[in-house]
Amino acid sequence: MSTERNWYVLYTAPRAEKKVAQRLEENGGEVYLPMIEEIRQWSDRKKKVSRPLFNGYVFVKTEKNKLWETLQIQGAVKFVNFSGDHAIVRDFEIEAIKRVVSTGVSIEVNTDNLSPGKQVRIIGGPMQGFEGECIQKANQDFFIIRVPSIHQTVMVNVPSKFLQIKD
Repeated sequence: MSTERNWYVLYTAPRAEKKVAQRLEENGGEVYLPMIEEIRQWSDRKKKVSRPLFNGYVFVKTEKNKLWETLQIQGAVKFVNFSGDHAIVRDFEIEAIKRVVSTGVSIEVNTDNLSPGKQVRIIGGPMQGFEGECIQKANQDFFIIRVPSIHQTVMVNVPSKFLQIKD
């Protein structure tokens, strides 16, 4: 039996991502729940809140034969499937998301099917050293990380002065 460990995408009950990730970690699982901070405005105050980057999703690194076990966690709903196969997120996609989140830059998530962008290297700012794809939207440049397994794209606005087009 294969003991290859991959990142699978676990769909959770609404607003249960943190609890599910915590329960999986308590059971010794390897879990990644990308969190971002944003300012929320109420009528009487502003507050910095932490929220999941992808609503309803937790990434779990495990073996295929242990997926059923993972689903026994309270709040876990199902693993994301495409045409009968479990969706797998590649290590480099997880690493890219971790790096972007760790910079603390403002991040958007887009579910549109975006056209391919230009290949760029970021040469300044908090994301210096990143290489990948860049698109233009509303006259602004956005560095993007595609996460095909959940049909979502992480977008970070990067000033054009920090972008170097790769040949």
